[in-house]
Amino acid sequence: MNDTAHALSSSRTLWELVARRADLTPDRPVLLQDDRTLTFGELRARAERVAAGLHSMGVRPGTVVAWQLPTRIETALLSFALARLGAVQTPIIPFYRDREVGFALRESKAEFFAIPGEWRGFDHTEMARRLGAKGVFEAYDALPEGDPAVLPAPPAEGTSVRWIYWTSGTTSDPKGVLHTDRSLIAGGSCLAHALRLSADDVGSMAFPYAHIAGPDYTVMLLLYGFPAVMFEQFALPDALEGYRKHGVTVAGGSTAFYSMFLTEQRKQPDSPVIPSLRLLAGGGAPKPPEIYHSVVREMGVQLTHGYGMTEVPMITMGSPDDTTENLATTEGRPPEGMEIRIVDGEVRLRGEAVCQGYLDAAQTAEAFDGDGFLRTGDLGQLTGSGHLVLTGRLKDVIIRKGENISAKEIEDLLAAHPAIGDVAVIGLPDAERGERVCAVVEQPPGAEKLTLDAMTSYLRAEGLSTHKLPEQLEVVDALPRNETLRKVLKYKLRERYRDSIAVHRPSGRW
Repeated sequence: MNDTAHALSSSRTLWELVARRADLTPDRPVLLQDDRTLTFGELRARAERVAAGLHSMGVRPGTVVAWQLPTRIETALLSFALARLGAVQTPIIPFYRDREVGFALRESKAEFFAIPGEWRGFDHTEMARRLGAKGVFEAYDALPEGDPAVLPAPPAEGTSVRWIYWTSGTTSDPKGVLHTDRSLIAGGSCLAHALRLSADDVGSMAFPYAHIAGPDYTVMLLLYGFPAVMFEQFALPDALEGYRKHGVTVAGGSTAFYSMFLTEQRKQPDSPVIPSLRLLAGGGAPKPPEIYHSVVREMGVQLTHGYGMTEVPMITMGSPDDTTENLATTEGRPPEGMEIRIVDGEVRLRGEAVCQGYLDAAQTAEAFDGDGFLRTGDLGQLTGSGHLVLTGRLKDVIIRKGENISAKEIEDLLAAHPAIGDVAVIGLPDAERGERVCAVVEQPPGAEKLTLDAMTSYLRAEGLSTHKLPEQLEVVDALPRNETLRKVLKYKLRERYRDSIAVHRPSGRW
């Protein structure tokens, strides 16, 4: 991290960070979208006017404001206006519907709710009416504005809870995750430090701004003074025009995004799909080593992958100057100030980027151990160089006849199979063995139909132990994914196949 970025990372609040960057480079762009450009100076000035408009509506320091908006310049302006006021904001992913949105509004006790009106064929205004939401206002392309002279002083400290994010949930209600300005700044600083970016770079936001990655990424822009292209709707190949037009140098999002870029590159293998691109970076889901090698080999760019979650937006991150082995097989190293402790194989965390807990005090008590470390539920180990290797999740350990099997180990091997586009390995109830191993795969277009025998023969050849071989293969058109970073929803697969019957038993004593 350069000296300027390091100095800015000490900002007490997000608004202080905005103001300091605006003083340094007021005329440099920060957000690009279609033919629109917002500079750092305009970000500060316009956010103050929007803050004044919100103030006239009754928003004060500590007022809870929910917003469910797409990735747009206006969304960023609204969010920073709320940060200027010291309001408590609770972003909601725009794809969520009545159940999740109603839960978030009730649990957060939101007094205002900003929506896009009708967006992508869905009427958010009507949903807000059904849910009895308070203080509903549209904030898609027009925001309330006023005279900044009416504003109170900006918040002076960044350790109060001013953000409520929502975990995506599985079969139960999502959890409200409590963050401060300082925890978000710490998370963004980790990302900025690892990626070794400069003011000459151009980033991209292809994920929902309401995701925890929104402030994570924006903090990086403020620290280094470079812009990012915002994509309201991300789909390839349509989005490629925006990447090329603005000369994006850094792209990514998660493993699913890497795969999508690779698919486009393979359509024109002799020509870079994004000529200006030099780095893919992301996190949010496991990365098989083969994906790393394919990106470097076929796209001619570097790939750095990291590890984060709603509770801790950035934990570790690969760096462009890491070794090939570390970039392919680890999640990178933690920054200074992030403590990682491995307890019975579980990754536990303590540091400024860690959330303050959850809205539900009982959930908070359960999530932290006696030393104040957050229990992540992820399994991993630290290498001698301090890099973190994730080996799966506690709930992803398949216990077959008393032996622990890592789903990720099998997934990483299958990811290199030419007839497999993507794969999820799950454990299913089995009367004889406790659990059996089931592989659920997507096949790429034109691939020869995969059989269970062919798959297990491949895994044997790769050296996988007999007792880890899948006993069941399911081929699907598309794996179920969430709408943020496209993470596979394994619980839906477990629900779908839990009553199915295994069709194969590996030979041998298992």
